[in-house]
Amino acid sequence: MRMRFLGSTSEAGACPTLYETDRGTIVVQGLQVTDPEALADLRDVLDGEGAVEVPRELLVEIARRVLA
Repeated sequence: MRMRFLGSTSEAGACPTLYETDRGTIVVQGLQVTDPEALADLRDVLDGEGAVEVPRELLVEIARRVLA
């Protein structure tokens, strides 16, 4: 799989950051959610899966660029 940088709302290359893959998927790079109460709200988490928090404005900005 290859990835192409889409963008970040963080400064100096910090996370979260979004990437588009050559498989037509999006990869999120960021800090893992570790709060037990928040994790308890997740559904059907498979082995190897994790949760990453992403600011809404990052998703909106990337959607504008990708869909333009």
